[in-house]
Amino acid sequence: MELMPERLESLKAGVIGSISLGLAFLTTGFINVWWLAKYFPILTYDKIDIVNLQVLLSGVIAGFSGFLFGVTYRYIIRVDSNPHLKTGGVWAFGLVRGLTQIEVGWNINNSVLPFLILAGESILWFALAAFALDKAILLSWLKPFSSN
Repeated sequence: MELMPERLESLKAGVIGSISLGLAFLTTGFINVWWLAKYFPILTYDKIDIVNLQVLLSGVIAGFSGFLFGVTYRYIIRVDSNPHLKTGGVWAFGLVRGLTQIEVGWNINNSVLPFLILAGESILWFALAAFALDKAILLSWLKPFSSN
């Protein structure tokens, strides 16, 4: 097995994961600011101004998380068609991020519901990234990791 082609495929998987998670972040960010914030003020950012340091930092973290997910997901699923591996990877990444949000929210204001929404959002992000990676593999834009 040659290492360089595998590394390039992992890099492509990371980029696909990063882009798809970044787009999911932007989409849910707009939904949070313009719709959910009416019902859950904790979801609003400092101002309605969507471009601020907090949002930028959150976007960078989401993109980096997507990159790590993309690389890891490629290794998790390999050439297997086991749906438990796919959903397990999504839930693992989504719950790590989501449960952290719930814990922080609970420590800040003892209200869990808004942070449950954010936790669900995290799982959705990684599910969308997994969908994008599966589609890229299906279209032969990305090769699954071969354990040979």
